[in-house]
Amino acid sequence: MDYLAFYNLTEEPFSQAPNLRFYYNSAQHSRATLRLMNAVDTMKGLAVLLGEIGAGKTILARRMLDSLPEEEYESALLVIIHSQITADWLLTRIARQLGIENPAPEKLKLLNQLYNRLIELHEKKKKAVVLVDEAQMLRSKDIMEEFRGLLNLEMDGNLITFVLFGLPELDEHLHLDEPLAQRVAVKCRLESFNPESAEGYINHRLRMAGAKTQLFTNEALNAVHVYSRGIPRLINTMCDNCLFEGYLLKQKEIDETLVKSIASDLGLVIKPKKKEAPIPVQPVVAPATSQPLVAPVSITAPRGPAPAPAPADSVGESTEAELEKAINRAVKEEKEAEETEELDKMLDQIIETGKGPAQDQAQPGAQQSAEQKPPAPDPSEEEEIDSLLDNLDEK
Repeated sequence: MDYLAFYNLTEEPFSQAPNLRFYYNSAQHSRATLRLMNAVDTMKGLAVLLGEIGAGKTILARRMLDSLPEEEYESALLVIIHSQITADWLLTRIARQLGIENPAPEKLKLLNQLYNRLIELHEKKKKAVVLVDEAQMLRSKDIMEEFRGLLNLEMDGNLITFVLFGLPELDEHLHLDEPLAQRVAVKCRLESFNPESAEGYINHRLRMAGAKTQLFTNEALNAVHVYSRGIPRLINTMCDNCLFEGYLLKQKEIDETLVKSIASDLGLVIKPKKKEAPIPVQPVVAPATSQPLVAPVSITAPRGPAPAPAPADSVGESTEAELEKAINRAVKEEKEAEETEELDKMLDQIIETGKGPAQDQAQPGAQQSAEQKPPAPDPSEEEEIDSLLDNLDEK
């Protein structure tokens, strides 16, 4: 007995094969299909469907191809399997898909064959439609230019319509040829399922496989959506594993605990990163000495740009000489500061009293009349003041 018999199923409900019987027409899938079908029906020329990995682009493309009536459309699905294809290969494949049995090897003749075939289909009232799956593999400017060239084949409108299905990066590749990017008439996006759509998707596939009862609890359904992030392909993988594991455990109903276990086995559980403990820094203790290595000296840094650092190999040799120079410079500056201070005091005294240090003292008892004019300044006093000011400027 396998899990199909254990759960009374007629076929695998969560196979990854794009089986149209299991297609789930969610709200967003329905909207995308209607928009793309309108682009094809009205021959818009170029339509694009974007979606992340596992979002359901391929099965939608196959369903769309299956829904195009043969009496109205000459349609084909072209699947790109690698990124090294050339523009000539692409033109040849499109020609074969549209019914040209012997495509010419020369490009000009091939384009002429394509044009004649499109005219023939147009006269038969049939619309030429080519669906391209995995279109993000088309990464060269030459290929994009060929698409634009085919779209330029017109007769009372476009003679052919392309629908490209691919990952979001396809949008960037289209801009390799800006005129082609501007010709995109319809652009749709498939997003991940929300919780309601995920639940509907799971139950729909179980019903299509013959399930008569609810196999997943509500908590289990919610857990599947959380761990799969609403991506249909991951939902299929998780549910298929849950059914098989439930069969091994003889568990008729899939619960949340089993879903969490499967998610952990598949590596879908994001574990929080452990915070690393900071490495303790050991304090550096200087060795004890009986005397200080250098006598404390107050050094005033000179103004101006800092001197360039000495080369690494000469630092040890010049340390003692540099220290001696710094000490001498500090002593000299301290002496100059004392002299400057003394000159400042002498200048203040002259300004306040009007007498210099060399001026004779006034005779005691001498009086001046209030109306008497002050004597003219002594020339020697002026010279001494000028000399003091000059010294201050030099300091």
